Amino acid sequence: QVQLVESGGGLVQTGGSLRLSCAASGSIPSFNIMGWYRQAPGKQRELVARISSVGSIAYADSVKGRFTATRDSAKNTVFLQMSSLKPEDTAVYYCKLEIFIPRYDYWGQGTQVTVSS
Repeated sequence: QVQLVESGGGLVQTGGSLRLSCAASGSIPSFNIMGWYRQAPGKQRELVARISSVGSIAYADSVKGRFTATRDSAKNTVFLQMSSLKPEDTAVYYCKLEIFIPRYDYWGQGTQVTVSS
């Protein structure tokens, strides 16, 4: 059974920083993609950043230059360093693990990030 445990959300002022962590446990294939998505009230869930176990990274345009995703593949842990936060970054942030043999996605429980103006 695969589980994802997120931590690091909270309340921060505009321009501040937060660091999110997500640790995956269980039987996980060596090649996988871990990522961060977010969902604001009344909006669809959207990609923030995703990083593969071989190091390729993709970011949403809205966070490029402000957010940095890293991972420790040996520990199946992914981090999201968020800087220069804006009120529009306020959302529930979800960790996602994608595996490909078999094809399946796992989601974390979500962590709230609130940026006050």
